[in-house]
Amino acid sequence: MFDDPLALARLQFALTAGTHYVFVALTLGLAPFLLFSQWRAVRLRDPARMTAVRFWGGLYVVNYAMGVLSGIVMELQLAVNWSGLTEVFGYAFAAPLAAETMAAFFVESTFLGLWIVGWDRMGRWTHLGCFAVVTLTAYASAYWVMVANGFLRNPVGFRMDGDRALLTDPLAVAFNPSGLLGFAHVSVTALFVGGLFVCAVSAYHLMRGRDPEGMFRRGLRCGLVLVMAAIAPVAVTGGTQFRFTEGPTPTTGLTYGEAEIAEIEGAYDSAYSWIWDVAGGAMTVVWELVILLMLVATVAWVARRLDRWRWFHRVLIAAPVLPYTSSVGGWVYREFGRQPWTVTHHLTTAEAVTPMSPAMAAVSFTLFTAAFALLGCTTVWLLVRYARRGPEGGPLAPPTAQEGVEEPVSV
Repeated sequence: MFDDPLALARLQFALTAGTHYVFVALTLGLAPFLLFSQWRAVRLRDPARMTAVRFWGGLYVVNYAMGVLSGIVMELQLAVNWSGLTEVFGYAFAAPLAAETMAAFFVESTFLGLWIVGWDRMGRWTHLGCFAVVTLTAYASAYWVMVANGFLRNPVGFRMDGDRALLTDPLAVAFNPSGLLGFAHVSVTALFVGGLFVCAVSAYHLMRGRDPEGMFRRGLRCGLVLVMAAIAPVAVTGGTQFRFTEGPTPTTGLTYGEAEIAEIEGAYDSAYSWIWDVAGGAMTVVWELVILLMLVATVAWVARRLDRWRWFHRVLIAAPVLPYTSSVGGWVYREFGRQPWTVTHHLTTAEAVTPMSPAMAAVSFTLFTAAFALLGCTTVWLLVRYARRGPEGGPLAPPTAQEGVEEPVSV
């Protein structure tokens, strides 16, 4: 594999996209939770609830920073390592990515900055409005990314002009059913991720007997509600996407004829198809474990033992690995199902990759992988560090609250 530039380019992008999605999913999952929590705090004029918003908001900001960095690198890789895709489908495929850039890097980042510096400087409703914009633009960003990804799976709204695709129907691209279903699935999966993350952090502090003014009891219950609300929609939106894994697309025949398509797919080297099988199996196992976890949580809640079962708190602390495993496995399953095509029935993966020597591909893979490993590990360390320190030691805690804060002892 390491002497094959195509295999290295694919693996590099898979690692980049997987790392990026891990942080994006938590951003999308925490944003509605934070928005609701701040709305409650503002409406009730409750300082204790606002302290909780500062704590969860600090974790959100740390995670958001890594999402931005990894997103920039991922789009850079599209231009550098996959020039065949941009040369042929740049006019069609790049349009939703340009809209995503405007939403995420301009509007979302601007209002998040205002929210960060606006504590005690803005009116409480204006400050809440800033985060409402952040939440809306975060989901708008995810929507445009899934529109672009949906185009790769179900290409619509273009015509071929020689060797280039020209956009002819922007509405068809924007409302592509593959993109809409993908966005719906990502949205509810993110609630699944965010809910279990909130549960894990809350369970850690409850197990240690630290629950200032009930913030972690509330966090545990809100997190479980998010997870329980997301379970059925995750299954439905995920299952309905299978109809895009086989058969012709609305534009099949514009580039390759049916015989050529059959020949390309017949000659596809399926040496890595086991990865697809492993990803599908992982999603199934994770799903069964999550359902079991939620059944136990329901029993604990009804029996009024949710705050007292320390063994269950330990389980919840490890629980976020489940939605992360399922989410990354879902991406792998979705993308492998499109092979050997980058744009289904129009552009193969081999045609999309930038021509490069094995040495160049190996250097690119090594540098990007090392950089992402460093950034990812640093972000996880910061998240764990601030989550353990509690509301007095978070990035958004008032300066007076951070004085004298010590690292908690591990349990």
